[in-house]
Amino acid sequence: MDKKSVEQALQELKKNSPKRKFSQSVDLIITMRDLDFKKPAEQVDFFVTCNYGFGKKIKVAALAAQELVDKAREVCDLVILASDFDKYQDKKLAKKLAADYDFFIAQAEIMPKVATVFGRTFGPRGKMPNPKLGSVIPGRGGQTQIQPLYDKLQKIVKVVAKKALMVQIKVGNESQKEEELIDNILTIYNQILHHLPKERSNIRQVMLKLTMSKPVKIMG
Repeated sequence: MDKKSVEQALQELKKNSPKRKFSQSVDLIITMRDLDFKKPAEQVDFFVTCNYGFGKKIKVAALAAQELVDKAREVCDLVILASDFDKYQDKKLAKKLAADYDFFIAQAEIMPKVATVFGRTFGPRGKMPNPKLGSVIPGRGGQTQIQPLYDKLQKIVKVVAKKALMVQIKVGNESQKEEELIDNILTIYNQILHHLPKERSNIRQVMLKLTMSKPVKIMG
């Protein structure tokens, strides 16, 4: 799959899709084959960092103790103090929190408490603060890490397939510059390719679609 084929698919989408009263999302759909998700080496579950955002704000919440709270409030969309964690023992509140925010960052010193209070809700949803993303930061000296981390998370997408041999990922929206969309699509596709044991042989088909359009095939 190359830049030209992606560009042609985007142009076909725009040409054949009626104008809506909102900016539709652009989704990348990849169907796969010959994978056994029972084998760890063939599981599809990882993050991709793109060069551009996705046409919408990614909401980030901070779980912090006193050392980080002031800076976190300047940057993040929500800050929850460790002293207020207990109210999230209410499963309904914890589930709503997980649904409302895309990523959570946490102060390292309170991670045991984060795991105790939020682990059962956040874990199955892939929302636990992730050290691999840099989302667990120290209280001392961690203030300078919050803004760069927040900016980085605006360009990160999770790729996961656990049951069906398919992923559908928002790569941006139709109002974005075409070169940004193409870059995001190729970045995500190439990372998926890299993570598959047989690479291209594990890809059945690649398509693009808008929120309210039919898919357009790029390859396969």
